[in-house]
Amino acid sequence: MEILVEHKRILEEAERFARTELENDPTGHDWWHVRRVVRMAERLAAQEGADAFICALAALLHDVADEKLNESKESGLRKADDWLDGQPLDEESRRHVLEIIATMSYNAGANPPMRTLEGQVVQDADRLDAIGAIAIARTFLYAGWIGHPIYDPDLPPRDAMTPKEYRRDKSTAINHFYEKLLKLKDKINTASAREIAEERHRYMEQYVERFLSEWEGRS
Repeated sequence: MEILVEHKRILEEAERFARTELENDPTGHDWWHVRRVVRMAERLAAQEGADAFICALAALLHDVADEKLNESKESGLRKADDWLDGQPLDEESRRHVLEIIATMSYNAGANPPMRTLEGQVVQDADRLDAIGAIAIARTFLYAGWIGHPIYDPDLPPRDAMTPKEYRRDKSTAINHFYEKLLKLKDKINTASAREIAEERHRYMEQYVERFLSEWEGRS
């Protein structure tokens, strides 16, 4: 689906806004993460027949509103909403974008399924950046930022947790693979993304297996 000229201008403004907000982020949710998610969302939108403009705009704004990077979920969404208010965007598209970014996060697996194809595409694009080689690097970066150790055999992965526990309780970088990353493959929405997720998932499994083998001195 071709993006209209006026929509291209909005996307250019959204890119500048997201880059300004996130270019110095130290958590792995920086501008380069956003750029990867946008490119993957564009790829998946083309393959799945989704609205490319809505997908790209939601992908550009998704971490501007992320509650991890704001005082609260509400304040993050308000920041995105205020920016959208200043754009020549119809109300339906504005509501659609806000709905996507409000419900696409993992949130300990507690969020409901995405309602629209565009939401599914953007969520898949974001989740694919949490599966694979780059995801491994981002996991250790984020763990260091929040003060979690690389690994602690006396601190087992949590099987079930509330969103609050997921955000605040003590864990480790390796536990994060079991608590989230290795679960994402089965939570992908679209056929196009599932194919990518399968290969990236295998890579992460091999990495964790190798990590634990080296930890125990077997490799």
